[in-house]
Amino acid sequence: MSNSIMRGKGQLTIPAEIREAVHLEEGDPVVIEVVAEGILLKPQKVIDATQAWFWTEAWQRGEAEAAAEIRAGKGRRYASSEDFLASLDD
Repeated sequence: MSNSIMRGKGQLTIPAEIREAVHLEEGDPVVIEVVAEGILLKPQKVIDATQAWFWTEAWQRGEAEAAAEIRAGKGRRYASSEDFLASLDD
């Protein structure tokens, strides 16, 4: 838990460790909501529409699966794209 002080015009500094933990950067939109416990701040990352596919749940599941396979030493590496394409004919 961190503390901050309300400044003029309702400005509040979010401590660096909190910003880093939620990857909040200058210019990022933040949704502010009143909840039973107080105020909830929710960072909203804006994703370029041409890149949104990468952040879908299904794609991220696949990324996690691929990363796990790489860590486990599964898969093959190819020296060139030609070597990879040739392997598809095998």
